[in-house]
Amino acid sequence: MFGLNPGDRVLAVAPHPDDETLGAGGTIARLTAAGITVHVLAVACLTQPRWGAPTDSRLRQEEFNAACDVLGVADRRIAFSDTAPARDLGGHLAELIRLIEAGPDLSLAALEPAALLIPAAGAVHQDHQVVHQAAYAASRPSGNLRHWPRMVLGFRGPEDHAWGRELPRPTVWVDVTATAAVKDKALECYARELREGDHPRSLERIRAIDSATGAACGAERAEAFVAYRMAC
Repeated sequence: MFGLNPGDRVLAVAPHPDDETLGAGGTIARLTAAGITVHVLAVACLTQPRWGAPTDSRLRQEEFNAACDVLGVADRRIAFSDTAPARDLGGHLAELIRLIEAGPDLSLAALEPAALLIPAAGAVHQDHQVVHQAAYAASRPSGNLRHWPRMVLGFRGPEDHAWGRELPRPTVWVDVTATAAVKDKALECYARELREGDHPRSLERIRAIDSATGAACGAERAEAFVAYRMAC
């Protein structure tokens, strides 16, 4: 996939635990099945009411670990949990850039990944916009970096597909038909974060989005990405 070989590393940066699965779960499962090592950095998690029900960071960590295990993810981490940056990512943009660029474990400097998956520009949610800005800035080619990834791809969440008005058109499609069941199983780990009925975050709507995306590339189910860098 993407010209990557077994043993190559990929870093996925997700605004919150669940965004890695919502936006790129099928692709991550394909990568790990091909022997490519995927690491996931989830940026922020808060203990707060959600969808009218209580949630807390401990449960979110458990859900995150379970979903990553299903997808075959190697290392995973939540960077900011119930801290000031988690409550205001925009006010800690420089700190977030440094974390992605040169943090001690799941960072570009520590992992030297061949590819980086990030939220696409134009996301509906403000936190996703901030994480896009930070990851895009951290991955820029620079003489001050020990490493920068040769591939940077932006993924979109279900709300972006449904409500996004200024999303860039995707330029890369990944056939995830073979790993769709794995993605569905990982999504079930986040059952408390999903919605019901016609909401974009319902399991039925997520499957429908993947099916519609697959129609663009002749696949049963697919995920689409914006290519910010593709260097072979």
